[in-house]
This record gives sequence, C-alpha cells and structure tokens, in this order.
Amino acid sequence: LQKNKFESLPKVSFMTSHMKSLKYLDMSSNLLHHEGADVQCQWAESLMELDLSSNQLTDAVFECLPVNIQNLDLQNNQISSVPRGMAELKGLKELNLASNRLADLPGCGSFTSLEFLNVEMNSILTPSADFFQSCPRVRELQAGKNPFKCSCELRDFIRGERQSGGRLFGWPAAYMCEYPEDLRGMQLKDFHLSELACNTVLLLVTALLLTLVLVAVVAFLCIYLDVPWYVRMTWQWTQTKRRAWHNHPAEQEAVLQFHAFISYSERDSLWVKDELIPSLEKGEGCVQLCLHERNFIPGKSIVENIINCIEKSYKSIFVLSPNFVQSEWCHYELYFAHHKLFSENSNSLILILLEPIPPYVIPARYHKLKALMAKRTYLEWPKERSKRALFWANLRAAININLPMADGRRCEEAD
Repeated sequence: LQKNKFESLPKVSFMTSHMKSLKYLDMSSNLLHHEGADVQCQWAESLMELDLSSNQLTDAVFECLPVNIQNLDLQNNQISSVPRGMAELKGLKELNLASNRLADLPGCGSFTSLEFLNVEMNSILTPSADFFQSCPRVRELQAGKNPFKCSCELRDFIRGERQSGGRLFGWPAAYMCEYPEDLRGMQLKDFHLSELACNTVLLLVTALLLTLVLVAVVAFLCIYLDVPWYVRMTWQWTQTKRRAWHNHPAEQEAVLQFHAFISYSERDSLWVKDELIPSLEKGEGCVQLCLHERNFIPGKSIVENIINCIEKSYKSIFVLSPNFVQSEWCHYELYFAHHKLFSENSNSLILILLEPIPPYVIPARYHKLKALMAKRTYLEWPKERSKRALFWANLRAAININLPMADGRRCEEAD
C-alpha cells in the first residue's frame, strides 16, 4: 500500500485487525501521522514486518505499533526520540530509524530482543557511551553519517566501540567529526583526547599539585638564592636614589671624587692599611681611595653611605678572602657595586684575591660572587715580594683615570 494518501495510522491499524494471516505490510510514502492522546490502535496479531518509512510520524508512533512486530522500518519520518514507558515490543529484532531527528541513541529497555538498529543520518552529536552495555543483544548498530561532535563524551563512545567487538556497521569510513570546525572531516578512529583533558576532577587535582609544586620550587629558590634579601636591597637602593634626587637634584650629574671604593672585611684591615693604602695613595700617580672609616658621613644609614661612596667612585675594589664571604656588609657592598656595573654598563669592578677561597666556603647567597670569579679576571696577591711591584703596577693601570683637580688635594696632603 505504498505511495498512496493514507493519513491516520490508527485507522490503518483497525483496517488490519481482522486480517488473521497478515505478516507483512508496506505503508511507506504515505501521509500517515498519529497524534497519540487517547486514540487506540488495534493491529493484526500475526503482523511481523511493518514499513512506515517516508511518512509524517512523530514520537507518538511508538504508542501505536503491533505488539508482535519483529521488523519495523520508520526511516525518513519526524521522530526525535523513543519515549520511555511505551508498550513493550519484546519481539522486535530489527529497527530502522534512519533519516529522522534523533539526538541520541535509543535505549533497549522496551526492545529486549533487538539485534539490528539503524540510526544513520540523524542529529546525533554525542551518542551515549553505555549503549552496548544497555543493549547486549544488539549485533549490529548503523550510526554513521551523523554530525558527531568530537569531545570527551564521544571519546567514551569510541572506546565502547573498541570493546564491542566490531558491532558498529560502516566503521570507520562513515563516522567523521562535524564539530568543532577545526576537526571537521576527521574520522572518529583518529580522534584522541587524553584522560587529563576529559577528567575534570583529575585536571583540578593535577593543576593543584602543579601549583603546589611550583610554589614550593619558587619558595625554595627564593630561600636558596636569598631573593628576599635582594628585593630588600633593591628597594633600599631605589629609595636612597629617590631621596638623593629630591634633596640634591643638581648633584645627580655626579662628579667622581674617588678613584676607587675599597670593600674588605675588618679581619683583613691590617693588609689594607699596611699594604694597599700606602702603596696606592703615596708616591707617583697618587690614587684617591674611599674608605668607610674615613669617608662615611655621620647621620646617614650604612646603606646610604655605601651607595653614595660607590656612586662617587670610578672603581670598586673588593679584597676577597674567606673573611670577606663571611661579612654581611661586604655582601651589601658587592651587591650595590654589581648593580652599578649593569645599570651603567661599565667595567667598574676590580677583584683582589687576598687568599684562596674554597668553593664550599662561599654561601649560596653569594652566587653573584661565584659568577664574577668564574667569568672575570682577578688580581691575586703574590706571596713572593719580588712579584708585588708588578701587582701594584697592574692595579694602578686598572684604576687609571684623571679626577677633577679639586679632588686631588688629599693626595698632596697625604704626601
């Protein structure tokens, strides 16, 4: 009876109710519809195969079907879902729902004998991952040519297909991503997402652990490299420069007053006073040295005095020894001199190695000192007297600069 103008599905059912031997009925390509409500249907009990394809049927059609049907074709209708709670079709083995409006795979709660299901060319984006578990008797599922959305939910469906033992008909050619745009045309078998990307709890736990590890590493590095100390020193240097600018802006175009600022440990003061100062400040080529005990200005903080002396000195000379690395103030002086080196892009540091310093003696916070000793040439104080003349000559050559005449009067006084 295909390609006619039948309209009411319940009327067709009553027409067959007295056909005791009817097994196959083809009502395709008609105008059949069923509004549901209270309209009852009564089919021939002998009817086994029913073709209702290419009609105008909606979800309500499942309330008007032969109870003993085994093969049902509902292709090309307007069905959007298989409603739950409908009359059970315990004998149904083949169901064709292709070219409808389904958004998901139908369950098998009412089709306990279902073996073949066709849902091709519907609107299924992410089919239920538990379909094969809920429909254990289904031997073949045709679900290709749907606009699949490649996402985490679809990943579970693909995994279920692999575990199903090849029950997905047309795999993999008919199964392609439609969404998102950048994955369109990709076969589902080639679509992969990691467990981390799809498991929200795992993602949050991993992110939390990584954050904790990062915080721990940053905290360890801050402690190991003494970052708080450097931040504090940088802040003090900035504040000192700001105060100096506000108090004496004209002095910022600084006039060098000293050839060199001397930084040393108090335990090495005898060598500085007996060897270094007499050798540089007296005799030909007088050198003007800046020393904390005679050039620091009373009333100013030690940090301010250090910064001012370094700023007013052409060079900064560091007398290195095991005593030096144990001095907190020497560390301040080294830091500010190193800061000046990079801020002015100058070559203002001179290192004098008074005594060998074993690497294990240098604290971790002195990584700048380690780097300087590794990369820069330093002058080593010779134990043999015969070599000391060359040492002083090299040191004077490194400091060589002409200071303004007004700043050289102390040399004459010292002579």
